[in-house]
Amino acid sequence: MKKEIYQKELEKKQIKRPIFLNALKAFLVGGLICLVAQGILWLFKDLIGLEKDKATSLMYIVVVGVSAILTGLGIFDRIGQFSGAGTIIPITGFANSMTSSALESKSEGIVLGIMTNMFKLAGAVIVAGVVSAFISGTIIYLFR
Repeated sequence: MKKEIYQKELEKKQIKRPIFLNALKAFLVGGLICLVAQGILWLFKDLIGLEKDKATSLMYIVVVGVSAILTGLGIFDRIGQFSGAGTIIPITGFANSMTSSALESKSEGIVLGIMTNMFKLAGAVIVAGVVSAFISGTIIYLFR
């Protein structure tokens, strides 16, 4: 009996999350980030006339650089608070986490603070990428 009363009280006080609105905001902000990146790619490829590989590389550099600058200014965090998962598109999310890690540990010095904490984060991402590439490459090789 006490458990049922507790559950009813818990349901009354539980915060109702607007799931549809959150998903819509994440979709729109993530889509906008991708649209801007595609526009930058189009600018480099079609307007300036670079080869596709070079234009893609430059687009990545610009997107990562802008994400890092916006993180340093505190703007990217506000966008992330508004959109939730919309900003964790792999390239911008990684730039945000690397920059945030560097900013949090800058008081410890360049080598022991910034570089150490940045490589802790990057190391996990690189290891996960290498392991998943090895596994998928092995599966492709075996089933060809």
